[in-house]
Amino acid sequence: MKTLHVLSISLFFGLLSINLFGQDRLPIIDMHMHTGAPLDLPAGAPAPCLPQPCDRKGQATDGPSDNLEKTLEAMDRYNIVKGFLSDIDLNLLQEWSKAAPGRFIISSFILDPAKTSLDELRMELKAKRMGGVGEIGSQLIGMPPNDPRLDPYFALAEEFDVPVLIHTEGIGPPLPSFRTVAGSPLLLEEVLVNHPKLRIFVENSGYPFLDEMIAMMYQYPQLYGDLSTITWIIPQSAFYDYLKRLIKAGLGKRLMFGSDQMRWPEMIGKGIDAIKEADFLTDEQKRDILYNNAVSFLKMN
Repeated sequence: MKTLHVLSISLFFGLLSINLFGQDRLPIIDMHMHTGAPLDLPAGAPAPCLPQPCDRKGQATDGPSDNLEKTLEAMDRYNIVKGFLSDIDLNLLQEWSKAAPGRFIISSFILDPAKTSLDELRMELKAKRMGGVGEIGSQLIGMPPNDPRLDPYFALAEEFDVPVLIHTEGIGPPLPSFRTVAGSPLLLEEVLVNHPKLRIFVENSGYPFLDEMIAMMYQYPQLYGDLSTITWIIPQSAFYDYLKRLIKAGLGKRLMFGSDQMRWPEMIGKGIDAIKEADFLTDEQKRDILYNNAVSFLKMN
C-alpha cells in the first residue's frame, strides 16, 4: 500500500508538471508583425519608448535576414504558430513566407495609396499569396482612415473577406507628417458603415483614445483591437490601466495580441510576458488575447 501511495504521489506530480509545461507551450497567434521598421536605423539601435525622456532598450537587427532569423527563433521559443506579417516590399514578404511555410499571413503595408497598386493587391489576393490588407499606415503621412483615397482598399478587403490592420491611434513613429488628430477611432465610423462586412482591427486598440474606441467597438461588432507596441513601448502601468478599462467594458473577446516587433524581435517575448503577468486577467482572458480571439477573427479551424 505504501508503494502504491508513493506511486500515486509521483504520478500526480508528474501529470502536474506535464500540465504546467503544456500551459507554457500553448499556441499563440501574433497579429502584428513586420519585416522591418518605418525608419532607417543602424543595426543595434535601441527600440523606441514613450513618453520621452525614457530608457530605450533592445538592439535593432542587422537587416531583413537577421530579423527573419531572430523573429523565427522568438516564434519557436514562445510557440507562435501564426503571424500576421506586413511590409511594403511584396518580394520580401514572399521570402519570409517561403522561409517559414504556413507560419505567416502576409499582407501589404499601405502607407500612401497613390503608391500602392490596387490591381497588384487584387492579383495577390486572388492567387491566395496574400491573406490580408494593411497595415494601413496612412496616418503616418497625416491621412485619416475616412479619406476617400483609402476606400478602394477597404472595398477590396471586404470583397475577398480578408482582415485589415490599420494604424488609427494617438501615437506613432517620429515622422514630420504624422498627425495625432488623424488617429481618432471615431474616424473609422464612415468606413464601417460603408463596408459592414469588413473585418478590421486597430493597432493598440486606439491608444490613448479609450472612450472613442469603446464606443466604436460597442457599435460595430466587426471591429477588433490589437495589443501591440503598448505592451512594451509605454510604461507598463499605463498599458495595464488601458487594458483594465477595455476588459471592464466587456471587450475581452475582441482583443488580440500583436508584438509589432519591427526590428526588435526581443520585444515579442516582452509583449507576451506583459499579457501573461497581468494579474487582473483570468487564465481564460489571457488565452483569448493570446490565441482564441485571433482564431475567431481570422475564421481559422
